Amino acid sequence: MTPVTPVREGVREEIREERSEEGGVPGTVFTTASVPAHRRRASWREALSRTFGAVDMAVPAEVRSGTIRTAALGRLRVITVDGDPLRAVRTRRLIARGDEDAYVVVKLLSHGVARLQQDGRDVALRPGDVFVYDMARPVRLTLPEPFRTKSLVLPRQMLGLSESDLRQITASPLRRGTALGGLLATFLTRLADTAGTYRPHTGEVIGRNVVDLLTVLADERLGRTSAGTPSGDAAMLLRIRAFIGRHLADPDLTPRTVAQAHHISVRYLHKLFEGEDATVSRWIQSRRLEACLRDLSHRRATGLTIAAVAHRWGFASAAHFSRAFRSAYGMSPSEWRDAHGPAPHA
Repeated sequence: MTPVTPVREGVREEIREERSEEGGVPGTVFTTASVPAHRRRASWREALSRTFGAVDMAVPAEVRSGTIRTAALGRLRVITVDGDPLRAVRTRRLIARGDEDAYVVVKLLSHGVARLQQDGRDVALRPGDVFVYDMARPVRLTLPEPFRTKSLVLPRQMLGLSESDLRQITASPLRRGTALGGLLATFLTRLADTAGTYRPHTGEVIGRNVVDLLTVLADERLGRTSAGTPSGDAAMLLRIRAFIGRHLADPDLTPRTVAQAHHISVRYLHKLFEGEDATVSRWIQSRRLEACLRDLSHRRATGLTIAAVAHRWGFASAAHFSRAFRSAYGMSPSEWRDAHGPAPHA
């Protein structure tokens, strides 16, 4: 995910860095306030697209004001946007062209109203609602009046969720009136307002803690928290799944290395996964296959061989990858790429 940095020289003066007195990581600010009126609309569309990924962006003919503030917390980005009405659409064509599919957006609607459409759901959003959308699949977000949003943008694999689980939480808002929604709305507000004040090491630690919190919330949202499961075991399992998601590219990622990283025995690790649909090794393989599947479907990977895609996500053997892929999806990697990859000139 790139910071907000318009590519044209004519709008570079609208970007500035903000650094807190405590010496935290500088944030990036884009504002339309000093952009000439004839350039304002194009500059605003460009800044929004470069912040959240390639989208078809519709904004008013006359953009009165708009501000984007970003700050980094390790691999996460925290973004606050104030702006006029807009509509953002992420199409299959744009997904095939870019690599923003690797990101998930967790967003709080602070002011205004909105409508979100993804994965067959169409929901109306009110101030205080928190919602999630996935850049790997088509999505439409409509904000019909002036608004403020506060967002976390993070690599989707950091959540440690399977593809099917992620699909279940998109466009399923957490309302402010609920205990969970109120907690997350308050948390996102505070995080967005203070993200630029932390020193790099502190930001890294907070980023990891944010991911742990989000995985716990996602698991509760999915209804998987069992009254009979000790809370410590549940939290450990969520941290382990997130850890696996962050280290898929490491060919040495095995149950033993996972256990060592969390200072537990391999026996205890397998016990934690007894309630899952797969063993530890199968969980790792499934997440790697999902990552390869996405690469094979997008233009950015068309220059890579099948073996290169496999090695990119931790498969040491191309032959093993092909067998595992066929077993999971019913066709070879090359057959999948031919059937689902972008057209040569799309």
